[in-house]
Amino acid sequence: MDMWAHTEGQKNQAEAGAGKQIEPDTGKPFILSEGEQEAVKRKKAKIRREVLARRNAMSEEERKRASLCMTDRILGHQWFYGAEKLLLFAGYGTEIDTGELISEALRMGKKVFLPRVAGEEMEFFRIFSMQDLKPGFHGIPEPEGITDLYRYEEDSSGNTLMIMPGVAFDAYRNRIGYGKGFYDRYLKDKPALREHTIGIGFQCQLAEEIPVCGFDCRPYQVLLF
Repeated sequence: MDMWAHTEGQKNQAEAGAGKQIEPDTGKPFILSEGEQEAVKRKKAKIRREVLARRNAMSEEERKRASLCMTDRILGHQWFYGAEKLLLFAGYGTEIDTGELISEALRMGKKVFLPRVAGEEMEFFRIFSMQDLKPGFHGIPEPEGITDLYRYEEDSSGNTLMIMPGVAFDAYRNRIGYGKGFYDRYLKDKPALREHTIGIGFQCQLAEEIPVCGFDCRPYQVLLF
């Protein structure tokens, strides 16, 4: 398992993960030009294609073994132990399998919320069993949106843990998703929640370096199995 976590030595990178572009030497925000933003998009698209090809090439046995390791690691994580509410996701296609993690969290009495996409936005709704999930955005299992909605409150967000999917991650915890920006938009105005986020995936999803721009939000920790 590979792990990257926020440290004081990564202050500039951490601020970039909070939705800012940071100049390495000054620590001041700066804005990319339109041409630079397009170059970042092209590089992200290339990384996305390469990493998805590696992930899709994994054997079923490799995927199953890594998913079991992930479940054990998250269940033993101090943030999971202390969390009352969990913002999880249903692994889909060749993603890491989160089914056992969700089931065990429910068995333990945790309040489990999964994302539902509506247009350009994403919200988290509570589930009580895996049967509460139905095919939604791009066929991904989602709640129907008729149960309790997770509502962010800065003072009480310390008891919430978010587990984030991703296509690629690098050693600075930068993340590439599927290109729609749902998690970036969701987290941009939730600073306390961002401090309790873990990105998970397979070791083949490690990229050498991921460019960032705009409101890219990085997980506070990354665990690859």
